[in-house]
Amino acid sequence: MIKVTLEDIAKLVEGELVGDKNILITGISGIKEAKKGEITFLANPKYESLLETTEASAIITSKLPVNSSKPLIRTENPSFAFAKVVAMFAPETIRHPKGISPQAYISSKARIGKNVAIGPFTIIEDDVTIGDDTIVYGNCYVGYDTKIGAKCIIYPNVSIRERITIGNRVIIHCGTVIGSDGFGFAQVKGVQEKIPQIGTVIIEDDVEIGANVTIDRARFDKTFIGKGTKIDNLVQIAHNVIIGENCTIVAQAGISGSTTIGKRAILAGQAGLVGHITVGDGAIAAAQAGVTKSIPPHTMVSGYPARPHDVAKRVNACVQNLPQLYKRIKELEQKIEKLEGLLREKNG
Repeated sequence: MIKVTLEDIAKLVEGELVGDKNILITGISGIKEAKKGEITFLANPKYESLLETTEASAIITSKLPVNSSKPLIRTENPSFAFAKVVAMFAPETIRHPKGISPQAYISSKARIGKNVAIGPFTIIEDDVTIGDDTIVYGNCYVGYDTKIGAKCIIYPNVSIRERITIGNRVIIHCGTVIGSDGFGFAQVKGVQEKIPQIGTVIIEDDVEIGANVTIDRARFDKTFIGKGTKIDNLVQIAHNVIIGENCTIVAQAGISGSTTIGKRAILAGQAGLVGHITVGDGAIAAAQAGVTKSIPPHTMVSGYPARPHDVAKRVNACVQNLPQLYKRIKELEQKIEKLEGLLREKNG
């Protein structure tokens, strides 16, 4: 069993310790489930009432004032700080493949770096480059002239088509397809004729792409994912989309072609964006937002069609009151009809 003092944990997360530094911590848990000897964290203020009822021996919090008699470690980002503590108590258990499986097909024209691992039944085509320490699991496909950087992890059943560029330390989860044809057709005499998609996809360093994501190649030029961006499962990114650095794209979001997204933008779950618009730096599209127009920087939109969030909330409040408003209008109509009848009687 791992035992560390609260002082050791405070040093690890670079936090401010409030309370007994010598308390021994033997495990980690959520704030509701934590027991004596365990450390937990509080990132969401709505759980602040649990500070006194939790059995945890210590709590990692933000630097905002909180009411608690428990020992605290105050940090800038309690969720990230807790993740460091979790790593201390639960070391990485994933066993990545090592070496190159004899059941993998690797073209003699491919360039494979040092300490690369390639799993069984993976296909590496001509002129592929794979950087040092990269891991490619089994049943993957890497098309010709694709370049993959160093220290990447590509999980099983990932398909990376031809002429794709992937940076360093990129993680791609199972079932993702990168570089499939963009959805481009022209209707000629009532028949859908395919428009060739001859562009590429460029993914910069430190991007993580979830399971079953699809990123289409550009019609011309490139589809681009900026460094540090994190993409959740089941996201569709269409041809010629440009996504800036350190964006967050949550599950089931869909981005139509030629849309540009600035740095540090957030698309929440099931947000849908039409094509040829711009999302500014730091903008947020809330869950299920239907974005039909460009979003200015540092603006939050929600609803369908998406509006500034404060406006959308007022619209939604009005919609919720429609049954009462309808009833009230019917009552007013009846009163007006009665008054009109009285006036007709009075006027003969």
